[in-house]
Amino acid sequence: VQLQASGGGLVQPGGSLRLSCAASGSIWSIYVMGWYRQSSGQQRELVATITRGGRTNYADPVKGRFTVSRDNAKNTVYLQMNSLKPEDTAVYYCYAELRVGLYSPVDVYWGQGTLVTVSS
Repeated sequence: VQLQASGGGLVQPGGSLRLSCAASGSIWSIYVMGWYRQSSGQQRELVATITRGGRTNYADPVKGRFTVSRDNAKNTVYLQMNSLKPEDTAVYYCYAELRVGLYSPVDVYWGQGTLVTVSS
């Protein structure tokens, strides 16, 4: 199983970016997908999650600015980031809680990370 994230880059404060993360490989079912981020010298922190049924959860610093969504048919999760601030600068990691088989345990898989830099 691999998670491939894309969409990071340099953006000015107040701008927008959209991250994507596609899961591929031998996947039976994906339950929760989401995003974490890690700034320089900081611990990895939750950004947003979304269940297979579409229930979402957001960290307080991004509420009202970020929107997480997913396409179950494509095993892909998205993060639309609006009104970006310099403090949003971080490496963003996607993750998925999934089974690779009907009787397999639910495991967590991580993407490789994509850098988002918010700066003028």
